[in-house]
Amino acid sequence: MKRFILTGTPGSGKTAILRQLEGEGYGVVEEAATDVIALEQAKGIAEPWTRPVFIDQVVALQARRRVRLTDPLQFHDRSAFCTAALADYLGYSPSEMLTAELERLKREAFYEKRAFFVQSLGFVTPSAARRISLEEARRFEAVHEKTYRLQGFELIPISPGSVLDRVAAIQGVVDERRAG
Repeated sequence: MKRFILTGTPGSGKTAILRQLEGEGYGVVEEAATDVIALEQAKGIAEPWTRPVFIDQVVALQARRRVRLTDPLQFHDRSAFCTAALADYLGYSPSEMLTAELERLKREAFYEKRAFFVQSLGFVTPSAARRISLEEARRFEAVHEKTYRLQGFELIPISPGSVLDRVAAIQGVVDERRAG
C-alpha cells in the first residue's frame, strides 16, 4: 500500500486537491483538525485550539481515519506529523498520545517518506476553523517544513497553480515512483 501525505499551510488548497484526487478514483483520508474544531465549536467552545487537549483530539480522529482505507494508493490530507507541527506552532509540548502515534507511524513505515508540500497560494480565506493571517500562515508553513524534515521526510513542493495542474504534478511524481 502506498500512502502519501498532503501537507502545507492552511488555505493552500490541500482539500481542493484531495477532492480532485478522490474524483479521479484515488483513496483519500480527510484532514481531522477542521472537523475537531467544528465539533467543539458546535459545543460552544469558540477556540478549541487554545486548549492542550485539542492536540490529542486531533490525533485520535486522525488515527481512526488513517486505517479505514484499503485502496492500494492513498492520499492523506495531513497526518500526525502535521499535528506535531501544530503543537509546536501553538506552543504545546508533544503529548504522550502524539508521541506514541508518531513512533507507531515511523515504526510501521505507514506513510511514504516523500510527502507533498502544498505551497501557499499567497492569500488565506478565513473560515470558522481558519482564523489565521497570511503572515501567521507563512510562519506555520515553515514549522511544517521543519517538522517534516526533522522526521526524515523528503518534501516534494507543489507550486501554486490550478487544482488540475497541482494534481497533475502529484500524479507525475506518483507515476514516476511506480515506474522506478
